[in-house]
Amino acid sequence: MKPPIRLLIADDHTIVRMGLRAFFELETQLQIVGEASTAQETISAHAALKPDVTLLDLRMPGGGIEALKSILGAFPDARVLILTTSDLEEDIYRALRAGASGYALKTTDPERLTEAICSIHAGARWLPEEVTRTLADRESGKELSPREIEVLRLVVKGLTNPEISEALQISLGTTKAHLRSILDKLQVSDRTEATSEAHRRGILE
Repeated sequence: MKPPIRLLIADDHTIVRMGLRAFFELETQLQIVGEASTAQETISAHAALKPDVTLLDLRMPGGGIEALKSILGAFPDARVLILTTSDLEEDIYRALRAGASGYALKTTDPERLTEAICSIHAGARWLPEEVTRTLADRESGKELSPREIEVLRLVVKGLTNPEISEALQISLGTTKAHLRSILDKLQVSDRTEATSEAHRRGILE
């Protein structure tokens, strides 16, 4: 009989950890070896326990992405499954780019979550259909540059082109060029749509 998959649960909500523990304790193929509620606790617990798979929330003190990067920096072969409420395009993209082995939403059925853990432990990447679709939409588009994101932040705040130029110390022509590029990359036609799309994708989160 195979030894159980050793799990570390990292989430800042006690009730979430309790719920996961209650279910996983019924699964003979899984064993919870530790819990953490902050990024630093997660990093320390992973180093001490060396779990087979870590379930990691994005929205925790210190930042889930930061914890992910730190874990993979020290343990490149670590298996980390993001388990979060966020289905924002930018969160998915950033997590997978940082090296997450999979991305699951907290609405996932427990049985499917067990399937995800087992798949990741076996070396596969696990993404549900809705996340795969969101990622495909992102990869089919063009990524905004750091400067374009700066301009977009000011657009969202309601600044005019001259105000953006002054704030960023760039010419009005350069500001307009950045704005045209932003509209093109986001596939929208005006500032209002750009603001809505930025929020929808979670680009400025």
